[in-house]
Amino acid sequence: QVQLVESGGGSVQAGGSLRLSCAAPEDTYRNACMAWFRQAPGKEREGVAAIDRDGSMRYAASVKGRFTISKDNARNTLSLQMNNLKPEDTDMYYCAAGPFRLHPATPTMPPPAAFRYWGQGTQVTVSS
Repeated sequence: QVQLVESGGGSVQAGGSLRLSCAAPEDTYRNACMAWFRQAPGKEREGVAAIDRDGSMRYAASVKGRFTISKDNARNTLSLQMNNLKPEDTDMYYCAAGPFRLHPATPTMPPPAAFRYWGQGTQVTVSS
């Protein structure tokens, strides 16, 4: 069983920044497409950003220009830098990994069902 461990959530005021991290086993980190999703109670899980083994990236329209997904190869860690946070960014954020590459003809985020492994989640709360 692949274990993904998120960290970095917390509470911040609107306009502030947070950085999320996700530690993954080396093999998963280097070969999988890794992503961040978010979900509020009673709502569907929403894709936020993804990056595959070749460095191709996807972002949800709602976060483009504010969030940046990146990989730290020395630590096998996926990160999500979140700037200019808004109250509507309040959610539980999940790290995910799946055995595929992002298709160049598909500009949108892959659906949650495409990902095989999930972390436990980290809460992000943005107050107005």
